[in-house]
Order: sequence, then structure tokens, then C-alpha cells
Amino acid sequence: MTWTFTTDLTAYLAAAGPAAAALPVSNTLLLTVADGLRRRGTDAYGDGAPFFGWWTGADGAVAGGLLCTPPYPVVLGVLPGEAVRALGAALAGEPLLAGAHGFNARRPDADVLAEAWGRPTRIAEELRLYRLAGLVPPDPAPAGRARPASVADLPLLLEWVTAFNTEVNVPGTASEARLRDRISYGGVRLWEHAGVPVSLAGFSRPIGSASRVGPVYTPPEHRGRGYAAGVTHAVSEAAYAAGAGEVLLFTDLANPTSNGVYQRLGYTPVEDRAEIVPA
Repeated sequence: MTWTFTTDLTAYLAAAGPAAAALPVSNTLLLTVADGLRRRGTDAYGDGAPFFGWWTGADGAVAGGLLCTPPYPVVLGVLPGEAVRALGAALAGEPLLAGAHGFNARRPDADVLAEAWGRPTRIAEELRLYRLAGLVPPDPAPAGRARPASVADLPLLLEWVTAFNTEVNVPGTASEARLRDRISYGGVRLWEHAGVPVSLAGFSRPIGSASRVGPVYTPPEHRGRGYAAGVTHAVSEAAYAAGAGEVLLFTDLANPTSNGVYQRLGYTPVEDRAEIVPA
């Protein structure tokens, strides 16, 4: 039983890809980030060099993995308990883990790593993963309609996604390359009222039958009118139309408003995750 760490994306995909794809709901972050790196290059999420890891069990089979795109936290997928404990023990000696800015893991695994890290930690964010059990139209229906975003909308998308990142404390600005990629497969919807865009939502390419909604953003001056519910409903339909069998999204547990909106649209909780960082 051992961890293998590498900066080789191809080796990671060959070794850990099948284990991640076997559990596409809980491993949605691993799958979408790895797909972004494969499609857009290893600088897709920033200038820092990504690194990867996978756990090989006693039977010789790979049972799960992790990845990191600095300056973002290390993202853990579904892992056996012994793998998480062994990762905690590796934090002091593995060079690739030495510069980790934090860990994003299922809540019980985050607690294990927080105790093993050997430094004071805090929870930067608590997240809940939802899956769409049955799409329900927003009631009351908001004024306006949804439309696919186009390349002509790029300046607005860059502005709004950057504002979203700032609001939720995501490092960096919006990526034009990433937005162009999403536009290419219809992965961004804008909600318009009286011909004016008032809200946006995106969805990832279906991978392993699952697609994840996000970001969802409404500028402050347009909030409180149901536009986010309208555009989330529209983008959820679009994800199904693009071939997703499972439509997912993450919420910040500190935001009861968004959690309530998504549940009314038919999203049901799957599991909780936590992001731990140095205190």
C-alpha cells in the first residue's frame, strides 16, 4: 500500500483515471480539473506547476487519487481511510506536498489531514455537493429568459466571473481561454430581462456521465428577483441536453439563500467537503 506522487499528467490519468471515473459524482472535482489540464495545458489554472498522486492498495489496484493546481488547494477524491492516514503521514516528507496551500477533501478526510498536518489549521470553506434528483421550474418564474452566451459576450463574462471569484475568495481573475472553451460547447447561459443580461451560469463538459453547474453569478444590483434560479434551471437543462446523466453543483454552506434555491429546483445533498488551510 503506497502513495505515488508525480508532475506527469499522462501518468496520473493512466494510473488514477479509471478509479476516478468509476465514481463520477464524488470525484467530480478531480475529473473536471484533470480534463481542463488535458484540454488546455498544465497552465490552465495558473502559473504554478500541477502535481498529482494516487493510492495503490494491498491488492495492487489504484483506489483513488489527488491533484493540485497551485495556488489552489490539493483536491482529494474518494479514498480509503488508510490512504488518507498515509497521506497525513506523508505531509512531512513528500517534497511535492511541502508547498501545499491547503486541502479540499470530504469532511471526515479533511479532519484527519488537519490533525496530521503538524501546524495550526482553520476551515476556509465548508461545501456541500448536490445532485439533481428531478428538475423543478422556479416558482414564481422570474421575468426574462435564458440564452447561450457567445464570444461577443466575453467582456461581460470576464467581468462577472472575476467578480464572482472575488466574492467567493477564489484566487486570480477569470480565464478567457476557459470561457472560450465553455462557449464552444454551449456551456454558459445568460439570463436576460428586457434584453439586458442580469445573471449567468455555466456547466462543465459531461465527464464520466456527470456535469457540474457553476459558477452562478448575479450582480448585486440585480439580486432578489429570482434570476439566479431561472438561469440555474436553464443551465441544468442544458447540461442534460449535452449528455450528462448526473447534474451536480457545490454550494457554500455559509450561504443559506443559495442552498435553499438549489433545493427548490430539485437538487439533493450528496456529501459535505471542507477546505482546510494554515491558520
